[in-house]
Amino acid sequence: MNTRLDAVTDAEGRPLRFFMTAGQVSDNTSAAALLGSLPKAEWLLANRGHDADWFRDALKEKG
Repeated sequence: MNTRLDAVTDAEGRPLRFFMTAGQVSDNTSAAALLGSLPKAEWLLANRGHDADWFRDALKEKG
């Protein structure tokens, strides 16, 4: 078993929020958990696991 740590950082790389899951859990789980705490931003850097239509739509709604 392994673990994965997802993080939201500011533009300088300083951590704002963390979410830890088991390594085999879908990236959509952490994306959904962190979505509400994402600050307003001009861009987002994420891995391919976060490339889902529902996530893109939710980000557009957030602004």
